[in-house]
Amino acid sequence: MNSIVFLLIGVNALVSLKGFSDRLFLERYKFQVGPILQGDQIRMLTSGFLHVDQKHLIFNMITLYLFADAVIQNVGSLKFILIYFGSLFAGGLLGLVFHKKEPYYSAVGASGAVMGIIYSGIILSPSMRIYGLPAVVFGVGYLLYSMYGMRKQLGNVGHSAHLGGAIGGFVLTLALYPQVFQTNQKIILILALPILLMFVFKNKLEQR
Repeated sequence: MNSIVFLLIGVNALVSLKGFSDRLFLERYKFQVGPILQGDQIRMLTSGFLHVDQKHLIFNMITLYLFADAVIQNVGSLKFILIYFGSLFAGGLLGLVFHKKEPYYSAVGASGAVMGIIYSGIILSPSMRIYGLPAVVFGVGYLLYSMYGMRKQLGNVGHSAHLGGAIGGFVLTLALYPQVFQTNQKIILILALPILLMFVFKNKLEQR
């Protein structure tokens, strides 16, 4: 395992375990619209290292592990870090956009960052398979489920962060590794479709 990935998984595990046992810690650092809009922007970062429960944490970390190598091998560790944290920020930003009128809306999870790495990994290595599925099917399916989860407000998980993370990973990968425009045009178009659907149905997804 690359040392950067190992470090990210370790920090996610330690912070999440602290949040599992310390409710005040979780409440202080989770994503919540009201405090963020009042200036507590650190939550945009810290919420990405907290998780709802062990199952949520394990799923995100396994998925990160499975996709990270495809990104690092193509763009290097530094650009991987930029994509990871850029996607995390993009996920939080989209969460604010969609839930700006809900001061008590809250969420936790590295899913925005992980979704960005998923999208990046698929663009860079479109032939890879994950959980027995072609990676592109997994990635698009995960994003469509996130739209459904966001619409139905399923759980205390940042579904909007998944969407923002996917956009972040998509845009940053194309910007940092433009060679894929010549080699992987088809996969880029496939991954762009659910993002376009999100904008088309933005009014239905946005909570009023």
